[in-house]
Amino acid sequence: MDSDLVTIKHIGPSTARALIAAGVSDAATLRRIGAHEAYRALLIAGEKPHFIWYYVMHMALQGRPWNDCRGDEKKALRQRFDSLVAETRGPSLTGIEAALDEIGLRKP
Repeated sequence: MDSDLVTIKHIGPSTARALIAAGVSDAATLRRIGAHEAYRALLIAGEKPHFIWYYVMHMALQGRPWNDCRGDEKKALRQRFDSLVAETRGPSLTGIEAALDEIGLRKP
């Protein structure tokens, strides 16, 4: 891997590979677009949503420990995360479509 993403605290090789695959090729790009837009790129690239990954990236870009996110700040990030996931996933499926998705039978 030819990226400096791993120089950002809490961004390891696996996360760096996922970010690169999503088009966030280096630390400067990540800092420029921010954690929210980088996470959008990850979701669009097909990564499954994980709230912890979302807020850890926010903390990393602020130079804070990953477990420093608490209280109202964490609640606000959760709301932004949920909105982002909803935006990138499209309309929620219900009924038979949701059941077919759950067992992997509905065509995308």
